[in-house]
Amino acid sequence: MAVDYTTRDGVAVITLNNPPVNGLGHSTRTGIVEGLGRANSDPAVSAIVITGAGKAFSGGADITEFNTPKATQEPTLHTVIKEVEKSAKPVVAAIHSVAMGGGLELALGAHYRIAAPGAQIALPEVKLGILPGAGGTQRLPRAIGLEAALNMIVTGAPVLSEKLANSGPNAGLFDAMAQGDLLDEAVAFARKAADKQSPHPLVRNRKIEHPNAEGFLQFSRNTVAAMSKHYPAPLKCVDAIAAGVKQGFEKGLVFERECFLELVQTPESRALRHAFFGERAASKIPDVPSSTPTREIQKVAVIGAGTMGGGITMNFLNAGVPVTLLETKQEALDRGLATIRKNYEAQVKKGKLTAEKLEARMALLRTTLSWDDLKEADLIIEAVFEELGVKEQVFKRLDEVAKPGAILASNTSTLDVDKIAAFTKRPQDVVGLHFFSPANVMKLLEVVRGKDTAKDVLATVMQIAKQIRKTAVVSGVCDGFIGNRMIEQYVRQALYMLEEGALPAQVDRAIEKFGFAMGPFRMSDLAGNDIGWAIRKRRYQEKPDIKYSKVADRLCELGRFGQKTGAGWYDYKAGERNALPSKLVDDMIVAYSKEVGVERRKISDEEIVERLVYALVNEGAKILEEGIASKASDIDMVYLTGYGFPLWRGGPMLYADTVGLYNVARAIRRYAQQPNGDAWQIASSVADLAGNGGTFN
Repeated sequence: MAVDYTTRDGVAVITLNNPPVNGLGHSTRTGIVEGLGRANSDPAVSAIVITGAGKAFSGGADITEFNTPKATQEPTLHTVIKEVEKSAKPVVAAIHSVAMGGGLELALGAHYRIAAPGAQIALPEVKLGILPGAGGTQRLPRAIGLEAALNMIVTGAPVLSEKLANSGPNAGLFDAMAQGDLLDEAVAFARKAADKQSPHPLVRNRKIEHPNAEGFLQFSRNTVAAMSKHYPAPLKCVDAIAAGVKQGFEKGLVFERECFLELVQTPESRALRHAFFGERAASKIPDVPSSTPTREIQKVAVIGAGTMGGGITMNFLNAGVPVTLLETKQEALDRGLATIRKNYEAQVKKGKLTAEKLEARMALLRTTLSWDDLKEADLIIEAVFEELGVKEQVFKRLDEVAKPGAILASNTSTLDVDKIAAFTKRPQDVVGLHFFSPANVMKLLEVVRGKDTAKDVLATVMQIAKQIRKTAVVSGVCDGFIGNRMIEQYVRQALYMLEEGALPAQVDRAIEKFGFAMGPFRMSDLAGNDIGWAIRKRRYQEKPDIKYSKVADRLCELGRFGQKTGAGWYDYKAGERNALPSKLVDDMIVAYSKEVGVERRKISDEEIVERLVYALVNEGAKILEEGIASKASDIDMVYLTGYGFPLWRGGPMLYADTVGLYNVARAIRRYAQQPNGDAWQIASSVADLAGNGGTFN
């Protein structure tokens, strides 16, 4: 049973016991209602306490029941809350650790609330593209005041329990804050409440007091609309709160439900929920059960103090893990150390970090020029130049100095991890850990599984990824893994469109309007055009039968490597990052089209978006077919967390499902008939799913 029932000193204690966060699934909801009935029918019971076992009061809805009939099966959360409010005996919610979403809505239905300090209190539904659906938009403003409640609801941000006690123009969310043992104090509070004459107070009966509610709501509506243009949920939250202010609790509750049902059907909510579940699903590897033993990681070493190595190092320092940073020259080491400190100092200036924490993190860092200082490391990550010969030297040396059982990881973005592992006598200990730049900021971590990578190595690095707050996605071995293999086809189409009639500014503008954080040409200028040039040169040799546009090579031959040289696809003013269209580059592109015999034509923004996005989808489908990725949501997580794909569209594979694979397949076949159509070899799964009405997700 997901609910325990006991009695203490004449008080019934209903304990939610549905790990890990006491989700309000059907069995939990049923248990609460049964417990309330049992307590109310027992003459020996004078009051009721509802609390949560383990590490939460309740985190809200049980995510395992999302999109299943159980989610709406009676008793619903609305019914549970009604039963709580109707209880003839006082109900006290004893809150600790976490009370979020439906968990907070349940607590708001209780007659009284007592909380432990430090509990995280939130209504985070807006982050899933919906709004609180069990009275949260109606009861919270009545508990803590209109302004504080609206801010919590439209942001979904958690607030510490002590900040909500006796707050606002109303009585506050909590009637008491526990000073000692929460349950002992809740039982004592409940016994005193039983002595009071009924009816016991209900949040729903409080009035919303505000000197200018209508003006505040209009101001909030304008502000929220400007800040959430791609997301309908925040504005609907304001509307639902306003309905309760103007029309009263009952009509507000009805309107809230209407808004909830409307929002849950929107593509934005579908995308946000897909991302929510996708992030959790990414940590699950089909043949590596959660019970797989992990290796102990107490000390980490990083090889290379450049941009990537420094960023990788910061992740571990942030998590309190000691790091030894190795370089070959003292100047490079000093430069890397200075950059790390500078990054932390910037956080201190912004108020995101204290000076004490800065020094504490720097104290965890040890720098060295000696390979012998890596002997005690449990995990060693190389972040050296992206060339197989360089990796070979590093891993042969690591094989000599690393202790048995140490995990040896490569930060390679495209190279063959199996070849890298073969440079050692311990391929089972080798794995790819592809961080994204800037490594201390970007959430994505591609975990590349070699053919010999041990299961406990995989389980360990997935655990470490959580510790350093990364979204880890497992990829098999192929050129570019998931993200860069797909981006190759994306960039290939972008370059072809330059040949055929577009210019960099138009391509970037079209895909950024679609929602990408940055178009392909601004992205390339930021990363460095010379990096892409080096990868293309390797691919020309390895894949001589595949046709590529050489227009980007012409750019690099001019020395225009991007922002770092002040000139790339765009021009840049000294000290500024604004991309300014370049007449020199535009003329070079037009001349290149003439040189290769392509007659330039007008290319629409719609075509630009379709060719770029469907190139990702088509290659993603091939990656799934080959087993490089285990599920479509993993591909979406790579693109949402590492490549700036718009979150409200859910990633390339979900977007394809939303558009309809029939339409995607038709577009791909159409583009295959155009010049440069040889780049479009439709994936068999796209064709098959299009034919039978299937989807990736």
